[in-house]
Amino acid sequence: MKVAVVGATGLVGTKMLQVLAERNFPVTELIPVASEKSVGKEVEFKGKKYKVVSMTDAIAAKPAVAIFSAGGGTSLEWAPKFAEAGITVIDNSSAWRMDPTKKLVVPEINADALTKDDKIIANPNCSTIQMVVALNPLHKKYKTTRIVVSTYQSVTGTGVKAVDQLRGERVKQVKGETTDYPMAYKYPIDLNVIPQIDVFLDNGYTKEEMKMVLETKKIMRDENIRVTATTVRIPVMGGHSESVNIEFENEFELADVRNLLSSAPGVVLVDDPATQQYPMPKDAHEKDDVFVGRLRRDETQPKTLNMWVVSDNLRKGAATNAVQIAEYLLANNLL
Repeated sequence: MKVAVVGATGLVGTKMLQVLAERNFPVTELIPVASEKSVGKEVEFKGKKYKVVSMTDAIAAKPAVAIFSAGGGTSLEWAPKFAEAGITVIDNSSAWRMDPTKKLVVPEINADALTKDDKIIANPNCSTIQMVVALNPLHKKYKTTRIVVSTYQSVTGTGVKAVDQLRGERVKQVKGETTDYPMAYKYPIDLNVIPQIDVFLDNGYTKEEMKMVLETKKIMRDENIRVTATTVRIPVMGGHSESVNIEFENEFELADVRNLLSSAPGVVLVDDPATQQYPMPKDAHEKDDVFVGRLRRDETQPKTLNMWVVSDNLRKGAATNAVQIAEYLLANNLL
């Protein structure tokens, strides 16, 4: 089982190597791939060093699967070349997500749609993944009609540059030291909140917000779900949080909602207001589950639920979901 990780030296690529090792995915040969400037560098996997190779060399090595996390432009250019060579690509960028010929997969929800012919499989946006994992068991029973979601997203979702900016600002704030650090954002992020993730579109929403709208419909296989989103960057180092307001077609009981979430795959219910138990990013750090809490009725209208959803965006929101797709393909002889 040869496995290529494209973008192996990046923040998500490094996490993918970690998750592959932790989950004991049966890698017989790792092929780490990165940009030309990184070729020849070494990455570590299960205690062994591997040299980073070029895209061309990776294709020539004929891996069974290639997990991409190298940006949309790279995926658009190279994923078809890998696919033409018979290599199954699981792509973490936004390049293929809304392509009607490509599957957009969260294994707990719609992996059953995959076939051997799917050579480019899209991994959804991190904020979408955690929301739909929590939503799916409820949607099956009560049928979702509308979602209002506000996100509180970690700087790790932007990348290393944003992490360095937050750390640099924190050192300057706490120690008064003047240090050089990159600016991933137009504004300071420490002690601040930035209500913009990705670029603004003509409708006034950001690209991240519209990803949540469109991807949710595609993953849930229901174009009638109405979704509106506000996505916000906060000074947290790891883990995305979401306030989700869900209107259902059918009436629900909170006790039944709790039972459904407690038994749902990939979901951990943390919901005890009496003891101040609720999900927080620090508790989700380095975990693969989606944590749900603050369950309560929306008292302003019927059949509507409020919930709070937290997950590690580099794991379930990216690396783990991609590896779970690979696991499903392997288990079902689709590689």
